[in-house]
Amino acid sequence: MYNNNRGGLHFGPLLIITFLVLVLVPLVVLCVFRFEGKPPVVQIHPGAETIGAETDLTITVTDEKSGIKKIWIALFKDQKETVLYDQVLSPGLFFTGSGIHEEEVLLTIKPRELGLSDGVADLRIAVSDCAMKGFFKGNRTYIEHKITIDTRTPSVEVLTNSHNVAQGGACVVIYRVSEQAESGVWVGDRFFPGYPGYFSDPDICMAFFAFPYNSGENTDIFLTAVDSAKNETKAGFPCYIGKRKFKNDKIRLSDNFLRSKMPEFETYGIGEHASLKEKFLYVNRTIRQKNNDTIINACKDSTPEILWNGRFLRLPGSAERAAFADHRTYMYKDKAIDEQTHLGIDLASTAHSPVAASNSGKVVFSDNVGIYGKTVIIDHGFGLFSVYAHLSRLIVTAGQEAGKGEIIGYTGATGMAGGDHLHLGMLIHNTFVNPLEWWDTTWIKHNITDKIEAIKTTSQKPEATES
Repeated sequence: MYNNNRGGLHFGPLLIITFLVLVLVPLVVLCVFRFEGKPPVVQIHPGAETIGAETDLTITVTDEKSGIKKIWIALFKDQKETVLYDQVLSPGLFFTGSGIHEEEVLLTIKPRELGLSDGVADLRIAVSDCAMKGFFKGNRTYIEHKITIDTRTPSVEVLTNSHNVAQGGACVVIYRVSEQAESGVWVGDRFFPGYPGYFSDPDICMAFFAFPYNSGENTDIFLTAVDSAKNETKAGFPCYIGKRKFKNDKIRLSDNFLRSKMPEFETYGIGEHASLKEKFLYVNRTIRQKNNDTIINACKDSTPEILWNGRFLRLPGSAERAAFADHRTYMYKDKAIDEQTHLGIDLASTAHSPVAASNSGKVVFSDNVGIYGKTVIIDHGFGLFSVYAHLSRLIVTAGQEAGKGEIIGYTGATGMAGGDHLHLGMLIHNTFVNPLEWWDTTWIKHNITDKIEAIKTTSQKPEATES
């Protein structure tokens, strides 16, 4: 555009705006985004204090501005640097950087294959971003993290000799571990943790375990110990499995019974217009499973002490109405509509009979549990729990100590009970076991207390004597 008055060249506003957009704005963007000074952030995920024989290590790198350019990871030990990861992710575009703002690196480290010995090492991590700062070197983050290499597996020595357990029954095994480790017994797919601290030798652990009523004699049973570096040892031990036969029973359901019981379960989402049969099946299957899960969750954490003493008490003057592990077939209008297993013993006495704690312990649950009705659960230590269900009234609360023989409630017909009675269940951690064993003084002596006392005697460390 020419200025006719002065005869010179004149740049109008449009050209100035164009110049700003095409030249100055990119320069500003370049300065802001490519010359930024914020270094990348490195996060070493929890559990990176030790490396075992084979360890997965996760490291997350983030850079919000120009993006990640390069990640380098190495282990330094015995004056030797072993590179574990060395990767250029992106050189980055001129204006926008790499576009990679988060990267997770998963390393599987096998020290022996890398020629690394046990001991303390330095985990070294260097990360750079795509900033143009420092003559295009970018911002750099460098960290060193102390880490212990431990490839030795813990050893396990079984101290108890005999381990006799019946289907649906309980047992105890006592063993010594060579180092601090999470240990316990696997029975099939169920884990029963062991606890140190009961004996004077801190390396001796004790684990109560159960053999589920529906497990076969070929079920795998073994001890395991896992140290802080995730090195694992498995150790078998002799265990004799006693077979048991459990009864079959038929439960006949009437419309009157179902009409009287189903209102208790309306809060569980039973369809208002469902038939009595449909409501019952929902309660007996879906709600039963949820209720069993509630009980097992209440028995998750146990005091690592033996709180009980002697045989467990039975409801006085009671008659047994249903046994442990009875296989029940539910009949409705002369047709079998469902099958379940009864995981306790039903004891009937006079209506609203006082129910005592079968042995001393700590109340961990006192509330309503669906098909079990009003329920109390007591922790007796080392993963042993007793369950009192269908109560009409609860008089203890969670957290309260309960002495042997102390009244905790009264029998009733709450939940899916056909009449006033006590449903008594016992669990070892996550598995229901037969209460009959714990009523038997002889069984407790031979299978539990004699074994514990024998190890107590042989594990005593001699006292130091003055010279």
